[in-house]
Amino acid sequence: MDKKPDMAALRQSGGGLQRTLAALQARFTLAPNDLLRDAVYRRLWTSVLTSSFGAQIMMLALPLTAAVLLHASPTQMGALTTMELLPFVIFSLPSGVWLDRVRKLPVYIAGELTMATASASVPLAWWLHELSIGWLYAVAFVIGIVNTSAGSASQVVLTQVVERDRLVEANAKNALASSGADVAGPGLAGALIKLLGAPVALLFDAGLLLLSAAILRGIRVNEKPPSGDSRFWPELKAGLRFVLHNRLLVVLASCAGGWQMCNNSAQVVNILFATRTLGLSEQSVGLSYVCLGFGTVLAALVGHRISKHFGPGPSMTMGIGSCSLGWILLSVAPVGPLGVAIFALNLMLFGLGAVLMFINFLALRQSVTPAPMLGRMTSTMRWLILLPAVPGALIGGWLGEHVDLRASLAFAGGFGLLLTIVAWRSPVLRAIRVLPRLPDAETDVAAELLQP
Repeated sequence: MDKKPDMAALRQSGGGLQRTLAALQARFTLAPNDLLRDAVYRRLWTSVLTSSFGAQIMMLALPLTAAVLLHASPTQMGALTTMELLPFVIFSLPSGVWLDRVRKLPVYIAGELTMATASASVPLAWWLHELSIGWLYAVAFVIGIVNTSAGSASQVVLTQVVERDRLVEANAKNALASSGADVAGPGLAGALIKLLGAPVALLFDAGLLLLSAAILRGIRVNEKPPSGDSRFWPELKAGLRFVLHNRLLVVLASCAGGWQMCNNSAQVVNILFATRTLGLSEQSVGLSYVCLGFGTVLAALVGHRISKHFGPGPSMTMGIGSCSLGWILLSVAPVGPLGVAIFALNLMLFGLGAVLMFINFLALRQSVTPAPMLGRMTSTMRWLILLPAVPGALIGGWLGEHVDLRASLAFAGGFGLLLTIVAWRSPVLRAIRVLPRLPDAETDVAAELLQP
């Protein structure tokens, strides 16, 4: 005989399901004051997400084209990285003066379009049988020029869209957008490279950059550049004086510059180590880079909380230490499955550390800079921190070719751990527990420094 359904049990079960759905909805519903509820910031965030997918393809396809298709040596890989860094050394300071005289959003959009053109030129040269390491050097140099100008402009645009006291949150959300691409992007890039080849995969990068530029065109910011009566060289010197007179900015530039030297020493041999020492295929390299995405997602999700708990200064130092630990581990990784696992772990630690460092580094330098100086401060800081990157890339390439690929990684990890200890003991960074505000007195000092 069939039993009648227990209506009370059904109602209880239905109520439990409703509570579960309500809890899930509450968890994934934006808070009333969430930045993503702001239409302008949401559009900017969407552009960052889109271009980040393209960046993942570029990050893998360009060095893989050099290493696998053109059989580049470690020294040539170091030179390829150097060509991308040289524009920062040459153009950063003058571009900062120029940026403070023009609207930043159009520069940002033009940069996306230029990058798309440079990316699309690689498969075109390949089809025409003209592709060479020299062509890749030229593409890397153009990318460096774009990053020098449009990259600085994008950081200033963020300060025009978001209030200063929410810059750590905004940088963390931008990092989360990049992190989402970091998780899915390498797998997508690896599949595209496996299916079409590294050069052709760059066409997808170009398409995503064009889409990003289209999204940015819909952003409206109220910006009135100052009248351009002042002279170029006095303005450039004023930007340098502002940075060099601010103790916090000097310490930030020193720490980030040391990290850049280590990072570029490791990055020039990273792909070579994976393909030639560990024997990974292009697709396997792409899948391994998914772990970098997990690290960046983790840092983007918890980085703001870590910064609130430990302070922006100590949190930045922890990021440097995380990257350094990954490089040290990879330098002693054995050949075989364990070595592949350590390669993936190194990428995760790098993603975690790099995001944790930069969301605090960017917020700290933006929080102590008045609006009229943002362009010059950003370009001056980028110039200072990337000066050590060029010798870092050359040292990494030289060690990789004349000693061993592991030597480049050991140099990066050992110097990075030393930098971590020095930064942790720095009273300037250790004392920063909350994001500094720009008081009126500092604004007056900055106004004096602005004078030629």
